Amino acid sequence: EVQLVESGGALVQPGGSLKLSCAASGFSFYGFAMSWVRQAPGKERELVAAINGPGTTYYVDSVKGRFTISRDNAKNTVYLEVNSLKPEDTAVYYCAARRWEMAKTEYEYSYWGQGTQVTVSS
Repeated sequence: EVQLVESGGALVQPGGSLKLSCAASGFSFYGFAMSWVRQAPGKERELVAAINGPGTTYYVDSVKGRFTISRDNAKNTVYLEVNSLKPEDTAVYYCAARRWEMAKTEYEYSYWGQGTQVTVSS
């Protein structure tokens, strides 16, 4: 059974940083592309970063230079470092997985975690 468990969300002040983690189990981690998708209140889900097994990455323009996605294939874990946080980054952040190739839209990911809340507020 595929399981994705996110952690690391918190309330943080504008300009702050967090590191989100997603622990994966139940599948061959290296063979799956992983992504982070966020959903702000009243808005649709938005893929913000993705990474494939060998480590090629993709970022949506709004987070380039502030967010960093990485993975540890030995630990079956994907991370999202978020820096210079803005109030508009407030959202539930989900980890998602799909077999093989990285995709740039959230609709192409088959497996999802339950999400972790990131709130940016002073």
